[in-house]
Amino acid sequence: MKLWLVRHAQPLVDPGVCYGAMDVAADVGATQQAGTALAKELPAHVQVLCSPLQRCTQLANVLHALRPDLAWRVDPRLREMDFGCWEGWRWSNIAPDAFAQWTADFHAYRFGGHESVGELMDRVAQVLSEFSQLDQGVWITHAGVMRAATLLTKGVVRLEAPAQWPLATIPLGRAQCLSW
Repeated sequence: MKLWLVRHAQPLVDPGVCYGAMDVAADVGATQQAGTALAKELPAHVQVLCSPLQRCTQLANVLHALRPDLAWRVDPRLREMDFGCWEGWRWSNIAPDAFAQWTADFHAYRFGGHESVGELMDRVAQVLSEFSQLDQGVWITHAGVMRAATLLTKGVVRLEAPAQWPLATIPLGRAQCLSW
């Protein structure tokens, strides 16, 4: 199985703001540039799933306009992690004790009250399981989903500590191919 993970282009949000499940648009010019580059890179006639958040659907629309063979459909399980009450806050303004609670139970604690890392990994695992029956495909999604998919394809299903969460991510508007 080859899974192309495509990250949306630069979102229109201030640097340092927690915007996981917030439905913010992406920069139109950056989305067009990303789409043009990705249209040359992605395989032909594959199934494309997309997060429902507009920063991803914008890119899916650009790709489809350039490559009509890349028809796509929304899968809500590919949305970014929901940080609940912390959505829209500057990361630097979130209370240190909130981070301490999260890191003490990284897999199960619902940071912001809505979703845990474990719940994110569970929903990504569902899509991955369904998708793994294909030879190859594309997801247009977010950094958190990409990190979860990367861990899952390596057999990691539960995180005991934050240090297990990958720090590296795919740059905005770029793709990475996972093979397993």
